[in-house]
Amino acid sequence: MRKFSAEPHAPKYRQVFENLSREILSGKYRPGQKFPSEAALVRQFRTSRITIGRALRELVQRGLVERVAGSGTYVRQAHAADDGLLFGLLIPDLGETEIFEPICRGIAGAPDASRHALLWGHHDAAHASPVAQALELCGQFIARRVSGVFFAPLEMAGAGETNLAIVARLEKARIPIVLLDRCVMPYPSRSRHDLVGIDNRRAAYMATEHLLKLGAPRVAFLAHAGGAPTVEARVTGFREALLANGIDLKRGPVWRVEAVTDESIGPLVEHGKRGDGFVCANDRTAGQLMRVLLAAGYRIPKDVRIVGIDDVEYASLLPVPLTTVHQPCREIGEAAMAAMLARSERPGMAVRDILVDCRLVVRDSSGG
Repeated sequence: MRKFSAEPHAPKYRQVFENLSREILSGKYRPGQKFPSEAALVRQFRTSRITIGRALRELVQRGLVERVAGSGTYVRQAHAADDGLLFGLLIPDLGETEIFEPICRGIAGAPDASRHALLWGHHDAAHASPVAQALELCGQFIARRVSGVFFAPLEMAGAGETNLAIVARLEKARIPIVLLDRCVMPYPSRSRHDLVGIDNRRAAYMATEHLLKLGAPRVAFLAHAGGAPTVEARVTGFREALLANGIDLKRGPVWRVEAVTDESIGPLVEHGKRGDGFVCANDRTAGQLMRVLLAAGYRIPKDVRIVGIDDVEYASLLPVPLTTVHQPCREIGEAAMAAMLARSERPGMAVRDILVDCRLVVRDSSGG
């Protein structure tokens, strides 16, 4: 399992805390399991016992572990403190979509989270489909009578019915839901639950306008087929930017592919001009496009300009550092926790879309 650390400038104890909290939330350590000793953690992270001690105290304060005198440290059982609440994390794409690990860190590290506990359900991933896993986790949370569920809907093809079934089961159990990143309903329909994310239309608009201002003779939008509602919102923002800049939509194709390969993108690049631009639905698609183009001998950004959306951890480490729209995942997590607590206190208040600000990060791939 990959580890995710804090920003490079963060104190060492904070980096250790975030690595350990991520491992606990992901299920590496089960509730009630004895935690590694301080000596073992000193060796693992190659740091001082003082640093490890401070990180462990932070884990205790967050309700993730408890220390038993004369016995050691144990992963906290899945219940909240007497004055706190227990919330479930239902994020089936955690390991597949890069934005959700830092969002989870934001939820766990939110200023209002210290009195409450987070429950990550367990499932047999080796013998169950993502749909079955999501339904099983939903059942676990209902059985544990959690006070609320943070739910990132599945975005795989045909997952709509599963997402709606999960929401219906939680609603029947009268468990509040805060949706992360995307809605369970196709636009312009709207669910009855709070949603926290970014303005995806604005994100794609910024990315597209950036390429147009650089003089790209043609700009295309590239996405995988069967995308999530967030992708459809980004397509809308792409088209709005074209129209606002006087570009006919026929000159701005939206290209949906099953996989990014020479064959799938060939028609787009073979008949293009030097400096054409691609707005990609996310950074993963942008990285795949970059790999295919570089292997085919194209120069980035001289021949093709590329912009992504999300600003995942590896975006600046690609062969050509990626221009992208930064999605503030930690802040999304913090806003989600605030939304959940507000919903718990005032169940009847109006449903909200909470949009956290995003910004364009210009690197080499766009030539800006």
